[in-house]
Amino acid sequence: MARFAPLKHQQASDWHKTNEYQHGFSFSTKDYALITSPGINSQIVKIISHHKDEPSWMTKKRLAALRNFESMSLPNWGADLSHINFDEIHYYLRPLSQASQNWEDVPADIKTTFERIGVPQAEKEYLAGVKMQYDSEIVYGSLKKQWLKDGVIFLSMDEGLKQHPDLVQQYFGSVIPSQDNKFAALNSAAWSGGSFVYVPPGVHVTMPLQTYFRINASQAGQFERTLIIVDEGASVHYIEGCTAPAYSTESLHAAVVEIIVKKGARCQYTTIQNWYKTVYNLVTKRARVEAEGEMIWTDFNMGSKVTMKYPSFILAGAGAKGETLSMAVAGEGQHQDTGGKAIHLAPYTRSTIVSKSISKNGGRASYRGSVFVGPNAHQTKNKVICDALILDPDSRSDTYPVEKVFCHDITLEHEATVSKIGEEQLFYLMSRGLSEQEASKLIVQGFVAPFVRQLPLEYAVEMNRLIDYEMEGSVG
Repeated sequence: MARFAPLKHQQASDWHKTNEYQHGFSFSTKDYALITSPGINSQIVKIISHHKDEPSWMTKKRLAALRNFESMSLPNWGADLSHINFDEIHYYLRPLSQASQNWEDVPADIKTTFERIGVPQAEKEYLAGVKMQYDSEIVYGSLKKQWLKDGVIFLSMDEGLKQHPDLVQQYFGSVIPSQDNKFAALNSAAWSGGSFVYVPPGVHVTMPLQTYFRINASQAGQFERTLIIVDEGASVHYIEGCTAPAYSTESLHAAVVEIIVKKGARCQYTTIQNWYKTVYNLVTKRARVEAEGEMIWTDFNMGSKVTMKYPSFILAGAGAKGETLSMAVAGEGQHQDTGGKAIHLAPYTRSTIVSKSISKNGGRASYRGSVFVGPNAHQTKNKVICDALILDPDSRSDTYPVEKVFCHDITLEHEATVSKIGEEQLFYLMSRGLSEQEASKLIVQGFVAPFVRQLPLEYAVEMNRLIDYEMEGSVG
């Protein structure tokens, strides 16, 4: 029998003092509109669906997904997930009764959170639209009038379900069904928040759309669902950012992102992840790309205790293209298991997967990727590049590439390097007047430059700042 239960109110401020994590602050959950009891079962799922006033078909999808989740085992490969206690997690935390389109109406604690992170300023200067998710719900959203006029839809997933039920029913689970994996099933059962984006044919959204995800509560699960449909000849760049407080208890983030790229369309999806190091980040991201379409994943993973994430694309139409540029930084107590997947189903398709990782202070970074070439994917080309930088003897890097090919007239390339910061490089730069720390940072910046070049200028500056912050004291 489900009950509504308060969280154990754990303050993060003292923890923050000893860990120097800039986003480690938190606020009380005592005024939340709703917090479900820990654990997941059919009644909790029905409560979530009821409070969102969802159609019966969505409730049925949730319950079917729950059965899939309960029947599936944890992955027996990748990072160690055996310490996740699903019965201690709160699966639905609703901070407000409803979201706001007016920043001044947002409660003070939530405003302070996002102002510290810098989202309102970015919204004013750089973004076509913004959504802010706080625990389980979107609490604020906006879209500039220019894109509203062009017919662009940028809503929370909950709003999208209410306002565009036919589109959601058509595409929800079409790229990532709930039986895909255990955490996709969990998301499909307990999803809340996330973004619904539709770009009409021929419309080019020239400024990024951004959603910012914040876990505020301890022992919380965040299960946002994002669905993006880019119609024929259209284009969009979507950016997500993620942070959480510095709690000693563990949290779970298990998102699902589904993207449909129609004929001749283009989508770039950028993630800048800076979760605290007690968060399990277990995410499924996949795009289906039609003829002459293009999908670009740019994926930066710095925070979390464990990340398992492999952005993928299904190149379903002739001439479709896909690119994944994945970057991971693994420090003490972290395992970043990341990479990408390319699935070629049509002829003349092209894909590139570039994975870069930095391991420091005993951290572990793993590249895990796969390339599948179907029997009809003639004249396909694929290139995989894995580069690892290891900063000390206690750190580790692994690669686990898989290639399955069922077509003979194709081209596959794979290359991998593992390196450390060399004494000759340091000597050369230090002979030009740089300190050892400055020289090491410069080498690291050069290593990550291909990723940073994919970002708008203001985000590139922030990315370099985050990397500098992470590298303090790691080398030299």
